[in-house]
Amino acid sequence: MDRKQRSLKIVFNCITVIGILVTIILCIYGIRLGVFKSPGMLSEFIARAGYLGPVVFIGIQIIQVVIPIIPGGVSIVAGVAIFGPVYGFIYNYIGIVIGSIINFLLARRLGKPFVESVVSKRTYDRYIGWLDTGSRFDKLFAFAIFFPVSPDDYLCLLAGLTKMTLKKFVAIILICKPFTILVFSYGLSIVMNWLASIFA
Repeated sequence: MDRKQRSLKIVFNCITVIGILVTIILCIYGIRLGVFKSPGMLSEFIARAGYLGPVVFIGIQIIQVVIPIIPGGVSIVAGVAIFGPVYGFIYNYIGIVIGSIINFLLARRLGKPFVESVVSKRTYDRYIGWLDTGSRFDKLFAFAIFFPVSPDDYLCLLAGLTKMTLKKFVAIILICKPFTILVFSYGLSIVMNWLASIFA
């Protein structure tokens, strides 16, 4: 490795560390404000950002994928409620795709010990056998990403432990994620509106 490559690696590592620290700070700030407790609280927080609202929301979606402290359904429904069905879907899609790619790259860079440290043992034991399926993993992964109730965030980490290329991973996420987001966006919105009408 020459000097230029070493310098680039140092810069990349510094950016990674800074990004993680900023994410942690934002998470703590959000928790203190109660932003992650409900779509209503999240909506108020985004509204305060004004024109930067979409950027802030996409950032929150990235955080909830990489550091799952926010129930995914809460942020997805909030996106639709705040920005409407079209832009809500677009911002949800952008944030979730970026977060999924980050998960894949983190697992690829940090390996199995990292995945074991961020995933519950029950979930880990349930899906780790997929790594033994060889080339079938890609098909199983694509189907799971398309299926709304699969643990997508964990499966993206798991994919990072396989020989799947980043290009193939991104293609699967871009093609299969929209259906899941649509189901959550409109399905959960309908359920929440129904519950609100009952208890109003």
